[in-house]
Amino acid sequence: VQLVESGGGSVQPGGSLRLACLASAYPAESKCMAWFRQSPGKGREGVAALVTGGRSTHYVDAVKGRFTISRSSAENTVYLQMNNLTLEDTAMYYCAAGGDDCYSRRRFFAADYNAWGQGTQVTVS
Repeated sequence: VQLVESGGGSVQPGGSLRLACLASAYPAESKCMAWFRQSPGKGREGVAALVTGGRSTHYVDAVKGRFTISRSSAENTVYLQMNNLTLEDTAMYYCAAGGDDCYSRRRFFAADYNAWGQGTQVTVS
């Protein structure tokens, strides 16, 4: 699976952005897809995940209530709607696919994912 992110940009605090992750092929229904982010000098942090064949979604506490992950199987696309953005949300955002366990903390283990996009920059200032 090849992944291509889009939708990043620069916004003011309180603004919104919608990221998209286009997959070359939609992952198997039992797999986990996720959005990660990485700021300079920090490790890659998982922020949102979903089960490709179901409705289960998961979020890190820092983004709960502000970010929404969703999918369109018809479009082979996973989205991340980001609202009420803060300075701390500034990072490179990556889409990942192929996670085996979306129902435990492993959903945000970067090493569990075998496909990554090139990233899209989000800057809040």
